[in-house]
Amino acid sequence: PDGIYRAEDVLDDDGTEGEPQKARTIVIRVCIEVRGDKMKIDFDGSDPQVSGCVNAVKAITLSAVYYVLRCLLSDDAPKSSGLMRPVRVIIPSRTVVDAVYPAATAGGNVETSQRIVDVLLKALHSALPEKIPAASSGTMNNLTLGGIDPATGMDFSYYETIGGGMGASPQANGDSGVHTHMSNTMNTPIEAFEPYLPVRVKEYRLRKRSGGQGKFRGGDGIVRSLQMLTECQVTVLSDRRRCPPYGLASGAPGKMGLNFLIVKGRRKKLPGKFSLYLSPGDIVHIETPGGGGWGRR
Repeated sequence: PDGIYRAEDVLDDDGTEGEPQKARTIVIRVCIEVRGDKMKIDFDGSDPQVSGCVNAVKAITLSAVYYVLRCLLSDDAPKSSGLMRPVRVIIPSRTVVDAVYPAATAGGNVETSQRIVDVLLKALHSALPEKIPAASSGTMNNLTLGGIDPATGMDFSYYETIGGGMGASPQANGDSGVHTHMSNTMNTPIEAFEPYLPVRVKEYRLRKRSGGQGKFRGGDGIVRSLQMLTECQVTVLSDRRRCPPYGLASGAPGKMGLNFLIVKGRRKKLPGKFSLYLSPGDIVHIETPGGGGWGRR
């Protein structure tokens, strides 16, 4: 329907390497105006680009816009550039959604793209309340590790993303333990992980009751706990550790994600974005966010 629809959502900012962690968030704002067969999507008011790595380039923002609009069409609609012809997208330069050099952009594709989807869907909920789902986990929970394998003496490296909870829709509960929206990766099973890396999987399961409550319940996140069997560097790039995935139509939000380091049984909470050198026996424990609930329970 014709009208003007606004929303905002936030992204974690954990600062840059070597700086103290900053307890702040980055705001992404959007205003969607629909007039007949034309649409204007304006990201004016989004925060300026930051010193951390979560800045997105313009192409990523446009990709997220295309994805959301494609989701509104039927499955048999052609996937072509014609979708964007009636749409005008305004993306202010030097912001977190259109960063320019020398801004760091490593997290723009994997994390900020997810938040752009979330804020667009939140705005469109006002226009299409019976079609738009609550927020999914909203992060790809990127994990990388690397070092020297003591069994071979060779370097090893590994990268994975970890799924979470899907947001509930106006028709159904959200799925649990899945990749959503801008993520196009899949589960790495234990059987394919442990034989090739000096790492032991201590836990890999659903994070029970992490999805938001509602008439329809958000999907649950994942618990992934990895014990190092040799010295290695571990880096995690994740989000929704300060602000949970939102529910819609009075549905409750999903639980925020959690990251921990466990050394000799002692647990230390970690920020959403970190890089550490670990020793044999150290454990990285990750709990991914659940999806938001939809509707009053």
